[in-house]
Parts: sequence; C-alpha cells; structure tokens
Amino acid sequence: MTAPGLCPPELPHYKSPQDFTLLKGNPMTSQHNTPLPVGKMPQLRVMPMPADANVYGDVFGGWIMAQVDIAGSLPATRRANGRVATIAVNSFLFKHPVFVGDLLSFYADIVKVGNTSITVNVEVYAERNRLQTEIVKVTEATLTYVATDEHRQPRALPPLAPGDSSPISSGLQDLGGGWSAA
Repeated sequence: MTAPGLCPPELPHYKSPQDFTLLKGNPMTSQHNTPLPVGKMPQLRVMPMPADANVYGDVFGGWIMAQVDIAGSLPATRRANGRVATIAVNSFLFKHPVFVGDLLSFYADIVKVGNTSITVNVEVYAERNRLQTEIVKVTEATLTYVATDEHRQPRALPPLAPGDSSPISSGLQDLGGGWSAA
C-alpha cells in the first residue's frame, strides 16, 4: 500500500513541465516532423496542462476530442449563421501522442454542406520542443454538425450570397443538392 499523496513506485511522478522533456523529441515523433498548413489560420490554439493528462504525461484522448469538436464547430457556426449541434463523429484518428506542454493548432475546413448539415474536417498539429520546434500532425477527424433553431430543432441553412468569397465558402461548390468540396 502506498502512502496517501505518493505515486506507487512503478508509476513515474511528474512534478514540473521539465519532467516531460524526456517524452518529447523521441524517435517515435521526430521522424514525422511536418510543416504547419501554409496560408491557413488555425481555428483554435491551446496548450494541454498536467490536469489534461494521465500519470505518464500523455494527454487524454477525450480532452483532444473535445477540443476538436470546439474547433470544428467554429466554421460550422459561421456558415449556419447561428447555433449548431454535433450529430456525428464520422472519423477520428489519433496519429501520434500529445504531451503536456505541446502547443496544439487546430485547422478546420468545411468539406460538405447539405440542407441542414455541415461536415468539417479538422487537423491537429503539435509544436514540440520550444527552442527547436518539432511539428507533428497528431490527429485528424471529420465531424458533422446540424444547424438548429431556438427550440434546438434542425433548421435550413441560410443561402450563400452570390459571389460570397468568405473563408467559410471558399473551396466549396454547389453540386445541386448541397455544397461539396471543389
């Protein structure tokens, strides 16, 4: 039995962010260094803290999923011009672990628009090792949102104005029956 407040000997005890440096820059992630998407602004940037991780320093997948949902909802909310609700997580892939202290950038693009629904792809990149930046694509997901009214019932999306060149409409074309990635 371990005394209260102490970790069992087989579990590492992390006291400060420096303790996590052993987890960063390892061969598992350094061989996958990639640039951030060029010409795109992240929808969300956040740094996970120790409360978001397990005792080994790996950030909980559920915490990452929640941040992806927030990032994906931002362009969906703009396109819907109001409230949206997540109705499906179509795909979700954790490509690499996320560590406490990584700076995460969430990029979200609308890939399909229906009568009431909006499908969004989200890519997540982790910037590791603050002095010698290492960038790793850690997660990719596709989520579908539905526009809702004041009674939280599905509602039709507003039409796009002709010639609308806003970021939420660029890359989409009308294929008769909804918008889809060009």
